[in-house]
Amino acid sequence: MRPDDRQYLPSHEWVKIDAQIATIGITDFAVNELCSGNEGDLVYCDLPELGRLVGAGETFGEIESVKAVSDLNSPVAGEIIEVNPEIEDHLEILSDDPWNRGWLIKIKVSGESSTSLVDLAAYEELVAEKE
Repeated sequence: MRPDDRQYLPSHEWVKIDAQIATIGITDFAVNELCSGNEGDLVYCDLPELGRLVGAGETFGEIESVKAVSDLNSPVAGEIIEVNPEIEDHLEILSDDPWNRGWLIKIKVSGESSTSLVDLAAYEELVAEKE
C-alpha cells in the first residue's frame, strides 16, 4: 500500500516534505518496472554529492537494472544535504522497503516544487493506466 503522506512525480519518484527538508525516493512501481519482481536485477545506483544544487524536475542521478537505466528526478529545488549511504551497496532495500529505508536523498528546499507533483489518488490512477 502506497503512503498518502507524500507526493509523487509521473516518473515514479516520491517526496515527503517536513520542515523544509524533502526526503526523496522511488516508488514500488518504479522498482517493479526496473527489476520485474527480481530484486537481483537492480545492479547500480548513482547518487549525487552532498552540497549539489538541483532544480525541480532536474535529474540528480540514475538507477540501473539488467534491463533498463532510469534517470532519478528531483521533485523540488534545493541543496542535497544527505544521501542514503546504504543504497549504493544494498539495492535490495529498494525492493524491501521503498517508502522508509529506501529513501535516496534529502534536500533542503530552497525553491519551487515541480508542477508535475500529484497526490496519491492521482498517482494511483497514473499507475493503473500503465498496468
